[in-house]
Amino acid sequence: MEKVIGVFVIISCVLGGYTMAHGELAVLWQPAEALIILGAGIGSLIVGNPKEVLLEMCTQIKGVFQLKRRGEEFQRQLLMLLYELLEMVDVGGLKVLDEHIEEPQQSELFNKYPLIQEEKNLMAFIADNFRLMAMGKITAHELEGFLEQELEAMEHTLLQPSRSLYKIGEAMPGFGILAAIMGIIITMGNIDGAISEIGAHVAAALVGTFLGIFFCYCVMEPLSNAMGQRVKTELSALECVRTTLVAHVAGKPTLLAVDAGRKLIEQDVKPAFRQLETWVNRYEDERDAA
Repeated sequence: MEKVIGVFVIISCVLGGYTMAHGELAVLWQPAEALIILGAGIGSLIVGNPKEVLLEMCTQIKGVFQLKRRGEEFQRQLLMLLYELLEMVDVGGLKVLDEHIEEPQQSELFNKYPLIQEEKNLMAFIADNFRLMAMGKITAHELEGFLEQELEAMEHTLLQPSRSLYKIGEAMPGFGILAAIMGIIITMGNIDGAISEIGAHVAAALVGTFLGIFFCYCVMEPLSNAMGQRVKTELSALECVRTTLVAHVAGKPTLLAVDAGRKLIEQDVKPAFRQLETWVNRYEDERDAA
């Protein structure tokens, strides 16, 4: 919701200040200038990025404006899923996980945690690395090295859309100047016209410069920053899983291993250890009652 509010504040303040200075909004309606600037920007994105980056960019932009937030319930489901998986390992060994990690979407265990199932990257990370643990003996140091490399690769891939959008945003003032120059060319071609007509052409050219600056600093750069923050939030969940698995392989008890992962959750949504204990105790009481 705050993203929508931010967009409203930007538009209302920019256009409101313009109208307060007795500017006419109709003058800003220059579809040809907008077509030049946005077309150049979108075309540059297509030329400079593979299809996968463009699709991920669309997904991340959509995610920025979704109201869904990784709050307490998401963190509870993540931590308790890891706790249950590790408890199964301690009781029945890694082989007992096969029915869950091979087809996690059909697993009764994973179905208990729908918010985690919605996260494609997180689900794949959990399943793949529990499968890695199940394939053979691996030390905590080796596992940590593998997971760090995987997370670095994922971070690079997930941040590429925001970086690409940021670079295009930086170029938007240049595209605005391009549109303005073309407007001046049109103006010079009509230099023998009436003063009012020449003024209208100059105003249209200046609108191109305005649009380029507006799209850069008021749209694309804030949007790319929001996309980067969203990726950082997604990576914090992966860091939680990584730390939990490494701690478990190092021989830590299940609760302490999950708590080690809990500490990697972002501060504003990180549950306290007391809260984690409450969730674990509730789960064990339900399991014993069953």
